[in-house]
Amino acid sequence: MTIAHHTAGIAPVTPRSAASLLVLRGGAAGAEVLMGRRSANHRFMPNRLVFPGGAVDPGDTSAPAESELSPHVFDRLRLHVGAGLARALAIAGTRELHEETGLSLGVPPRLDALDYIYRAITPPASPVRFDAFFFTVPAIRVTGTIAGSGELKELRYYGIEEALELDLAFVTRAVLGHARQWLALGATERIALGPVPVLREQRWRES
Repeated sequence: MTIAHHTAGIAPVTPRSAASLLVLRGGAAGAEVLMGRRSANHRFMPNRLVFPGGAVDPGDTSAPAESELSPHVFDRLRLHVGAGLARALAIAGTRELHEETGLSLGVPPRLDALDYIYRAITPPASPVRFDAFFFTVPAIRVTGTIAGSGELKELRYYGIEEALELDLAFVTRAVLGHARQWLALGATERIALGPVPVLREQRWRES
């Protein structure tokens, strides 16, 4: 990740809570994930291949859902954030997915399809910071046709191995690497997983 350094003495920017969704499906060469390239005009990670996602909006806290997060997913989120933000993050991820790709988990969305697998906090030196929570969802649980809003270019399913060969931001590569390990587990093993990895300043931590 390219980081623009602050002038000495200026306090770091407070990171905004955000959510990204890894929409996963099987492909001829292995697992595939929906990704798109941010435009050169973005202040944060311009020209980078990313997952659909964005910051939590105020309305996400009270937005309805057709189904709620699975208990193990909610409990894992609660290790990091309060109950209200845990749910708002899931809502934000589904909302951003629909806005950026045209794909939907329903209106209102079905949150029980999500799993929480990773968290990354933008380093303090960055002028734009996010406290990003990464969720997975099987492609079979989403509906609609991919129709980008223009925010993400080259929007399509990329083979995970294909994507890892590309020029990715550090955090995107770390999330994909972890997703590959997560995909190798069975459903029971995923539920029994311990704390979600947290990437802080490009270092792994468990919390």
